[in-house]
Amino acid sequence: MESFYRTHAYLVEHTNAPVRRDLMDEIDWSDRLIGIKGTRGVGKTTFLLQYAKEKFGTDRSCLFINMNNFYFSGHGLVEFAEEFQRRGGRVLLIDQVFKHPDWSHELRLCYDRFPQLKIVFTGSSVMRLKEENPELCDVVKSYNLRGFSFREFLNLQTGMKFHAYTLDEILEKHEQIARGIMAKVRPLDYFQDYLHHGFYPFFLEKRNFSENLLKTMNMMVEVDILLIKQIELKYLSKIKKLFYLLAVDGPQAPNISQLASDIQTSRATVMNYIKYLADARLINMVYPDGEEFPKKPGVIMMHNPNLMYSIYPIKVEELDILNTFFVNTCWKDHRVNQGNKNYSFLVDGKMPFKICAEGMRIKTNPSVTYAVHRAEIGRGNQIPLWLFGFLY
Repeated sequence: MESFYRTHAYLVEHTNAPVRRDLMDEIDWSDRLIGIKGTRGVGKTTFLLQYAKEKFGTDRSCLFINMNNFYFSGHGLVEFAEEFQRRGGRVLLIDQVFKHPDWSHELRLCYDRFPQLKIVFTGSSVMRLKEENPELCDVVKSYNLRGFSFREFLNLQTGMKFHAYTLDEILEKHEQIARGIMAKVRPLDYFQDYLHHGFYPFFLEKRNFSENLLKTMNMMVEVDILLIKQIELKYLSKIKKLFYLLAVDGPQAPNISQLASDIQTSRATVMNYIKYLADARLINMVYPDGEEFPKKPGVIMMHNPNLMYSIYPIKVEELDILNTFFVNTCWKDHRVNQGNKNYSFLVDGKMPFKICAEGMRIKTNPSVTYAVHRAEIGRGNQIPLWLFGFLY
């Protein structure tokens, strides 16, 4: 146990989160079992350690453990939690809980047996905490940690402390909001960098970002999808090929029959793989209003623009990048559906938006909101695209 305390102390001491994530204040920390999901690379481990540093410092009543530790190959979570509580432990932070066999059953046992112990754990976005783990559905509170928003990226790069706005606030007061931001910084000076490499916090590391992202994407498929969904290793190449084919096609309606032929599997399997890729936050499935999985999506696009630049940097179309940015930034709190010939997307079933690349001629329709690239300050129903990066 002492080695775990020493590791915890070292990690907390050397944790210095560059941006304090808003999720820290959104979580109800009084709950006894809290799950924090998120795609690989968005900073879940750092988030746990930052929580420990903020709330407990060097207090031994809080302990961070990682399920990668070989100790847990021979010991159970319940056994460990019991020993930790006996030593005065009150808050157990468990990273990568899905690496532990039978993790959901053991978490439930801990919840039932140790009412004085709080457990906060991280897991992959692929995990369906409540749907696939009925033991936990009535006791766990689940949250999602996303990659950096453009606002968080801008705060990091400039040292500012801009706060987030709701979609209604942006629609109603965008000119006033944009002027306030523009008085302190010019967001467009940073927007292209964000689209290229700003979503994943590891762009701060002194390593090649694209290579690091490609490695992370492979881990999402090899570990998050195969391990959690219990898929045999022999099917890995099919899933990777499917992802590549979806990526290079750009945002469009998938031809499921052709994809099934390309990777030599059934249409049903292709649809399941597409769902897994969406759960891993590698792609987004955008449906016509009123439709959802298991129907075929109206459009499949990459989850965020950073992925597009890493997979096919030579073939990136500007409008595809902008559409991907808009869907990704709205996805946190809103439902985004496929548009029609008059607008790009329908948000929350009632708000049509058209994404406009630089130089695109805008035929003003009062019922449509235009998200305009390269605009610094908008007017009326034309809003700078970058401002939607302040939604979280």
